Amino acid sequence: MKEGEKYVHKFIVTDETYQGFIGAFNDRNPLHTDEAFAMSKGFKGKVMHGNILNGFISYFVGECLPVKNVAIQLQSITYVLPVYLHDELEFTAEIKEYFDSVYAYCFSYYFKNKDGKKVAKGDFQIGLLV
Repeated sequence: MKEGEKYVHKFIVTDETYQGFIGAFNDRNPLHTDEAFAMSKGFKGKVMHGNILNGFISYFVGECLPVKNVAIQLQSITYVLPVYLHDELEFTAEIKEYFDSVYAYCFSYYFKNKDGKKVAKGDFQIGLLV
């Protein structure tokens, strides 16, 4: 892996992902679970939990990168637009820097919906386990 490399992966917010998140964390905020409530607040439906996207990042780091001996050291996310059930998201991550002295890679990333609009963006840092 080297600076400037980009990686792209597709994710879909499935019923299984949504229900699994609720089952694991018991976050039943009405914005996420009550269609009528979410629509009364101006959304087109239930808004998915933002931390589902963090789970997608974890999957990407652990399963999609060409190295497996890594751990996430730092992660930030800014939510730009709501994500809904069954949304198809394109995740793009780019290596911005590599720090040889501490074996760490810094990435910037974003998620886009099928309309090409960014729904979230941020940075994460991974360290190689040496």
